[in-house]
Amino acid sequence: LISFVSIVLLSACGTRGAIKELTEPDGQLFVKQNLCKADSKLKEGLSLPDLLEQVRASHPKEETGIHLLEDGGGALAARGWLTRTALRSIDIQYFIFSSDQVGLIALQELINAAQRGVKVRLLVDDLLHHGDAQLLLAADTIHNLEIRIYNPSINIGRSLPNKLVKVATDFRAVNQRMHNKTFIVDDEIVITGGRNVADEYFDFSLEYNFRDRDLLLIQGAASQVKRSFDTFWDHRLSVKLSNLLEEQDTTLTTRVLRQLKHLSCDPHRFWPEVQQRIANIPVRFLELREQGHLTWVKEVEFVSDLPRKNDGKQGLGGGGLSTDALIKLVDEAKESIYIQTPYFVTTDLGKGLFKRAVDRGVKVKILTNSLSTTDSFPAFASYRSDRDALVKLGIEVYESKPHNEAWSKMMTSELTQRLRSLAMLPMIGLHAKSMVIDGQIIMVGTFNLDPRSANLNTECIVIAHDQAQATRLQETMIKEINHHNAWRIRLGSDPD
Repeated sequence: LISFVSIVLLSACGTRGAIKELTEPDGQLFVKQNLCKADSKLKEGLSLPDLLEQVRASHPKEETGIHLLEDGGGALAARGWLTRTALRSIDIQYFIFSSDQVGLIALQELINAAQRGVKVRLLVDDLLHHGDAQLLLAADTIHNLEIRIYNPSINIGRSLPNKLVKVATDFRAVNQRMHNKTFIVDDEIVITGGRNVADEYFDFSLEYNFRDRDLLLIQGAASQVKRSFDTFWDHRLSVKLSNLLEEQDTTLTTRVLRQLKHLSCDPHRFWPEVQQRIANIPVRFLELREQGHLTWVKEVEFVSDLPRKNDGKQGLGGGGLSTDALIKLVDEAKESIYIQTPYFVTTDLGKGLFKRAVDRGVKVKILTNSLSTTDSFPAFASYRSDRDALVKLGIEVYESKPHNEAWSKMMTSELTQRLRSLAMLPMIGLHAKSMVIDGQIIMVGTFNLDPRSANLNTECIVIAHDQAQATRLQETMIKEINHHNAWRIRLGSDPD
């Protein structure tokens, strides 16, 4: 029922009016002159092939380079630099692609890449929360750039009566969303994890930001991610955007694209210090390599559910490849399991899974959002009703305090740096979905510990047998559950 209500509310909501703002001369986003200057300074330094050559050194192709992208500002800069230096292709798959500041500038960067000859493919779920399909339709007219929508059943190109009929007659299909998040450049380098494309995932929201996590992968497992993307792109549920909406007036399209370009050239909106951070990515990346934050391992697996993973034979249940992989990880744990999940809604199967682990002596510690940090009150209410039962299983359950110092230190965007000086940091909530098993194996992905991720949404995860990264991630998780940052939940306790 919660899922049903959430879907209907999201699909019924209007967009943020990006088309209107971008086309009205007196609109907030209008810029009278093109403020772009020569891009030569931003393109100085190492090219992508040169950087890859340096960081790969003598590592064979079957090994995967791994780096944890913890801070939102750095994760955004990495995407920006890779977009600007891509030579052949950019394949992108997201659940959310918003038409806010980050989303609009990201879209313009993709247009720039396509216009210099890079083949760009963008696959977005139909919910497109706070997105604007008409804006994407304008971008879709650019040569080398194609946009497809996954499972367009309740939003894009559908009237409200049509949406309601679809919800009433095919509830399961409507709820089958694509929650995968992948960003693939030249088939060699990948960013995947918890972040969507919107201000709050990169520390650029004035109201509420997410503490999230991505993995950057180089060669090796990158080929697995590419195969998964191609499977989704070629599936019948991925429909060309141009087939869903009527072609818009050429004059309107031209005006929208011109104003989008102007926006991305306005230093009041795309700050020079952000631009410089993007340009500095190669230097920063080589520093991370020297510091040991980039590791190379053979045992890396990318697990993705198949499109429309639930065939309906078990109703709304049924699971998928990602669910099976996570069950196997927990069942094979011998000493410890550290977990971060924004939403913690368990079924009898989930409780049994953790009980088996605890009964064989495995230490299980889980951090989730508290009422004061969550962005989903229905999910928290469901978790809260089960909280004592989880504690009785022997799980150590932690909820984040509203001012988590460890999370605040991860907010590195130029906006939060300015706000920090004014003591005005926005609220922060957990969105990272990660595990560390026995201090040896890491899992980073899109999978929330809830029935929706287990049975309906397509999800993707990376499982890496990497002791160095496992140690680093586990140390981070321990800091985020200490008494300064989180409450340890006891029987009957209610910290909020």
